[in-house]
Amino acid sequence: MGRHNRRHIKIRPSGKTERSKMKIPASRDITIAELPPRGPQALENQCVGLLKETKDGGVVVPDPGYPTTSYGHIIIRRNQLNGAPFGMKVVCEILNPSAKRAEYEGRIIEVLGDPGNNDVEMLSILRQYGLSQVFPAAVMDEASRLPLSPTDEQIEEALLHGRKDLRNLTTITIDGEEAKDLDDAISIQKLDKGCYRLWVHIADVSEYVTDGSALDMEAQNRGTSVYLVDRVIPMLPPRLSNGLCSLNPHVPRFTMTCEMKIGPQGEILDSEIYESMIESDARTSYNEIYGILFEEKTIEEYKQLETMFRQLLELRNILKEKRQKRGNIDFVFPETHVELDDEGKPVDVYPYPINTIHSVIEEFMIAANEAVAERFNKMESPFVYRIHEEPDELKINEFMHVARLFGENRRLVGKATPLFFSEMLEDIRDKEYAPALNQLLLRSMAKAKYSEKNVGHFGLASQYYCHFTSPIRRYPDLYIHRIIKSWLHQKHQKQYFQMKVADVAYHSSEMEKNSVDAERASVDLKCAEYMMAHVNEEFPGTVSGACPGGIFVKLENTIEGMVPFSSLGEYFEFDERKLEARGSRGTVYRIGKKVRVKVVAADPLTHHIDFAFCEENR
Repeated sequence: MGRHNRRHIKIRPSGKTERSKMKIPASRDITIAELPPRGPQALENQCVGLLKETKDGGVVVPDPGYPTTSYGHIIIRRNQLNGAPFGMKVVCEILNPSAKRAEYEGRIIEVLGDPGNNDVEMLSILRQYGLSQVFPAAVMDEASRLPLSPTDEQIEEALLHGRKDLRNLTTITIDGEEAKDLDDAISIQKLDKGCYRLWVHIADVSEYVTDGSALDMEAQNRGTSVYLVDRVIPMLPPRLSNGLCSLNPHVPRFTMTCEMKIGPQGEILDSEIYESMIESDARTSYNEIYGILFEEKTIEEYKQLETMFRQLLELRNILKEKRQKRGNIDFVFPETHVELDDEGKPVDVYPYPINTIHSVIEEFMIAANEAVAERFNKMESPFVYRIHEEPDELKINEFMHVARLFGENRRLVGKATPLFFSEMLEDIRDKEYAPALNQLLLRSMAKAKYSEKNVGHFGLASQYYCHFTSPIRRYPDLYIHRIIKSWLHQKHQKQYFQMKVADVAYHSSEMEKNSVDAERASVDLKCAEYMMAHVNEEFPGTVSGACPGGIFVKLENTIEGMVPFSSLGEYFEFDERKLEARGSRGTVYRIGKKVRVKVVAADPLTHHIDFAFCEENR
């Protein structure tokens, strides 16, 4: 689609059931001064919003994403407008951040521009979440001194110091057509007795981003690349992320390789981690390989790779079956795909298309992540793990109660296990209420995060797990590469890393949450903008949740809006235990119910989309 100059974004659904995203204790409102700083820029006491005129000056109406129980309209006295025109998106500094919610005053420190302009809206999101498209001068200067590719001298020196030369090994990358930062490449060999040898090659970013350098400090601060609806805010400058570190075809690249021998049941019989050098033979895509394997398409330049493609699929099936047997929880949530034109206007929204080849890469990356995490856990090395804690017993009991209301009679005896929930979700996969129970189970579980302590990954039913495979766009991956390399070179500084890993894990988790919120805000904005062109049109949908103000409905294109209770002509109450809204005249709307709605309004400023039920639903 890049050839048609359209941009794309995908994002996992939020599972939200209320328009206010932050829950505040009922005892009192949290003041702005008490809120944590936002994003890599650690912004405090600032607010992005729309400047409106009042008789005494103006007010800033905060953008969506600020906690409504902490922020109200911020009063701007005339002498604090600083020449800002009304009706514009602005950034204001709150002058009394410890005041009560209705008493905040501020001054305008930046005018962003017309709220109807795509670049202004995206800039508003960047400012709100403390993100920057610009790298500091010291970082760019450091990046500019790096080569575009490893030089012959660097290659020769690296090989002399033990880096393994794998340039003659057939190696490919598999990504989406639009991807530019190619983190991972794979090689495979079919062995006797149903075994395979799998090489997972990961960009060796730590070769260039050294501990304590300007590049390293900026990458650690950013924590992750952020994928907004129309642009990427990379963790590393493009010279590295799209060039020197990206595993582009037909050029030598330094990599970290996890080489695994995998048995016929998917068990890892042995593994080795080492510094390597590869030269990718082809930059393939999910859709190209799917077309070859499942649609009998022929791509001439890939004909010699077709046997390799089939072996990759065979091993994927083996690994996937192994994970299913141990209880991997496979949530079924379509991601939202927004297609934009050259001006940034949304032209289509639909579920992101996923095919079998996506899970080829997923399975191989999981295998490598597990192998690396297990190795360093058993060494008792300081490390950064990707963990997913066991769910809270009370929340799981509440989920099981709701499942019974839907007609599921499965009983949980003893401790909740991933296998129990995996089998339940598989049993209900084709039932009407499956999306509702999927969403509710997800909300009942802890969020995955980074930690210096290994407690396993409940959702993957994995005892050992880490993020090793994306160091171009995730700092924890880059950091554990540094730990691995210190061990490979027999310079393992356990005490030094022990002092660092907790802070790296915590900050990376916080920046990940911030990036997810920013990405979701950009998608919500474009979904509301898209639906403006469809006001008064009707769509089929499914009741997806409720809040004190109304009932949420998700359309088949993944866009979610709300039917206000005030539009229904009877008094409604939402029963959290039964997951249903019951009206005073006996009308009932339960999560999972199929409905038809008409689009009443869509507001990009608030990201709100309002629906009305069509007559046949009443």
